[in-house]
Amino acid sequence: MRIGLTIALPGYTRKVSPSFQSDDEFERDTTYLPDRITRDSTRWPVEPGRYRLVAAKACPWATRSIIVRELLGLEDVISLGLCGPVHDERSWTFDLDPGGVDPVLGYERLQQAYLTRDPDYRRGITVPAIVDVPSGAVVTNDFASITHDLFFAWRDHHRPDAPDLWPEDSRAEMDEVMERIYTEVNNGVYRCGFAGTQAAYDAAYERLFTALDWLEERLGDRRYLMGPAITEADVRLFTTLARFDAVYHGHFTCNRNKLSEMPVLGAYARDLFAIPAFGGNTDFDEIKRHYYVVQQDLNPSGIVPRGPDEHWWSEPVTRP
Repeated sequence: MRIGLTIALPGYTRKVSPSFQSDDEFERDTTYLPDRITRDSTRWPVEPGRYRLVAAKACPWATRSIIVRELLGLEDVISLGLCGPVHDERSWTFDLDPGGVDPVLGYERLQQAYLTRDPDYRRGITVPAIVDVPSGAVVTNDFASITHDLFFAWRDHHRPDAPDLWPEDSRAEMDEVMERIYTEVNNGVYRCGFAGTQAAYDAAYERLFTALDWLEERLGDRRYLMGPAITEADVRLFTTLARFDAVYHGHFTCNRNKLSEMPVLGAYARDLFAIPAFGGNTDFDEIKRHYYVVQQDLNPSGIVPRGPDEHWWSEPVTRP
C-alpha cells in the first residue's frame, strides 16, 4: 500500500495518505466544506460581485466550474482567480498574477482563504473553491455542488441564451450517466494511476475501458450525452477526455488506446473543444506541467513530455 502520495485531486495539494481499500485500490476522499450559496441563505446568499471562484486550468475538477461559469454567462457576476499549475505541499498559489498575489483577495496562497475560514483546517487545500470576498474565507470546495449551484441558485443572473445544463425531462437518466462517468471514468483514470498492486491496476484498467467503450457506443447516434444539447454531463466528461492523451494514457498507464484512436469519442471531444468555453479553458501546457511535475511519486524525474501534437484537437469534425 502506497502512502504519502502527492496528489492534486479535488483534493490534495500536499503529502497525504489517501484512503485505499484492502486490495490497494485508489479511493477518493470526498470530505469537503459542505456550505452552499443559495437564494434564501442568510450566511451565503446569492449576491453578484460578492464571491470569487478560485480554480486552476490544470485541474479537471476545477476546470468544470470555469467552463460552466462561462457557458452560463456569469463572468461579471462571480469573479475568477486562477492558480498556477505547479504547487508545493502547502497550497495552490497565485503565481500567475503580478507579484504572485491574487488582485482581489490579496492572497499569495489559496491556503490563506481556508485558514481564514478555519484556523485549524487540516484537510486538503483544493480547487475549485468559492471564496467570500468581504471576509476572505472559503465558502465551499465541493466541486460537484459548485457547478450544480451555478446553474440552479444563480439562474436569475444567467445570460439570456444560456444552455439548459440540467434539463428536467432527462434529469433522472442524466444523474445515472453522470454517476457512471464519475465512478468509472473521472475516478477511473486515477484508479489506474494510483493502483497499489498489479491486480488492482488490472481491474481498474478493465473498468475504465469498459466505460469508455460504453460511451463510444452511446455517442454513436447522438451529438451529446443526453441528445442534441449540451448538459452538465458533457462538461463532466470533457475535462477527463481533454487530459487523456496528454497525461492519462502515459502517466497513469491508461494505455489500451488513445482518445485520438477512438473515432466516436474523439470526434465528440473535438466537437466540444471547438466551443470557446471548453477549448478556451483547456491549457495543455498547464495540464502536463501539473501532473508530471507535482506527482513526483509517479514521475520522479519531473520531465514534462513535449507531445502529443495538439493539432488533432482542431481538425474538422462531423457529428450526428
